[in-house]
Amino acid sequence: MKGLTEEELESIRKELRQCKKPLFFYDDDADGVTSFLLLYRWVKEGKGIIVKSKPTVDESFARKVEELDPDKVFVLDMAVMTEEFVAACHRPIIWIDHHQPLRLDNVKYFNPRKHVSDIVYPTSNICYDIVQQDLWLAMVGCVGDWHLPYFTKEFCKQYPDLLNADVKNPDDALFDSKIGKLVHIVSFLLKGDTKEVKKCVEMLGKVQSPYEILNQETDAGKYLVKKYEALSHDYRKLLQEAKKKAGKGKLLVFAYNDDRMSFTSELSNELLHIHPDKLVIIARKKDGSMRMSLRCSWANIPPMLDKALSGLQGRGGGHEHACGADVAAEQFDEFLQRLEKLADEEKK
Repeated sequence: MKGLTEEELESIRKELRQCKKPLFFYDDDADGVTSFLLLYRWVKEGKGIIVKSKPTVDESFARKVEELDPDKVFVLDMAVMTEEFVAACHRPIIWIDHHQPLRLDNVKYFNPRKHVSDIVYPTSNICYDIVQQDLWLAMVGCVGDWHLPYFTKEFCKQYPDLLNADVKNPDDALFDSKIGKLVHIVSFLLKGDTKEVKKCVEMLGKVQSPYEILNQETDAGKYLVKKYEALSHDYRKLLQEAKKKAGKGKLLVFAYNDDRMSFTSELSNELLHIHPDKLVIIARKKDGSMRMSLRCSWANIPPMLDKALSGLQGRGGGHEHACGADVAAEQFDEFLQRLEKLADEEKK
């Protein structure tokens, strides 16, 4: 089953073929970067800009559009786009996403959830359907988004040492396989200084085989693994601290300060794998707010999040079992109390 119709896929291919200077905005995770690379490696044109601050393309990004002067703008794996950005863009916008569907005028919008409201279909899966190449990159994006796509069987045939065909759960693929290690490497390369991230993405875009990285077969592969290993040391220290927070309650909460690298998404994913009975909240204090990743296997998070944030200085959203949110630091305890009460009601 494919997320978009063949007519929609062909429409996107046409948009890609008929541009000379595309500009791609994409989310700062494995799904986002592989979505960009899948399209970029197919069209062999354009530039990419990672959106690191928030899952929103707003008017602040219009400056980049004017500076780079593309003929079309593609927005990938971004949950929100503002009307102000659209108005300031003055160019065709093609938006490919898999979050809760939104509607904006003057945007060509593609989202599988317009057809099936509860479908799980990462943006990298859509981009693979468009280009039908670079299977390993598409698999990195999908597994990174906790999804085993329809082409998993084909991937296991081509790369039997990277994923066992008997694996049925996305989190087992993410944490107990070589493709999972590759996901972590790609995710960690998106951390830190923007210039360094750009360099890593450019290197990743030239890699032709997953073994260049996993086996460090090329200079690019060696460089990317070296950066990953440096960051992995810090991540493992944080993970060990976070593991100690698992108690008898339904919530597992771990908060840390912004003087350390942001690993909220990765920590929340791994802790949910270890503690599937918990509602996991990983928070990083930055600029007076607590920026969070929330994960839960047994509850639909967005409705709980809306109730817990009601009347507070914060916002949040995402998928049924994986969300991002932020709340004013002084209101964090109140938020947690509300969320714990909601979790108790959900579990009754």
